[in-house]
Amino acid sequence: MEPLDEFTLHRRLATQPGVSLVLFTSPTCGTCRRVERLLPEAAPGDARLFKVDVQHAQALARAYEVFHLPALFLFRDGHYHARLDCEVTPTVLRGAIDAALAAPAEEEP
Repeated sequence: MEPLDEFTLHRRLATQPGVSLVLFTSPTCGTCRRVERLLPEAAPGDARLFKVDVQHAQALARAYEVFHLPALFLFRDGHYHARLDCEVTPTVLRGAIDAALAAPAEEEP
């Protein structure tokens, strides 16, 4: 997973076609480490994976209203689409992504 912060998130995602998933995480969060290990297998094969360490990007965590970790956000073609609150297993995550993409894009926090 490619790390992002306040200075790179929008610039990097703007160049990404298709689906991108951004995981907000912390090295001290056990659940975050587990989700980070599971995400590459659970995400669709063409999805690009990124992570934000909230300890180093606190302003970005505040901007995205991340109050609980881990937090997962869906982007399509570089634009914010939705927050995903689901189990990180292939069936559940892919179903959540499909449902979110079928709905109109949400407003970026």
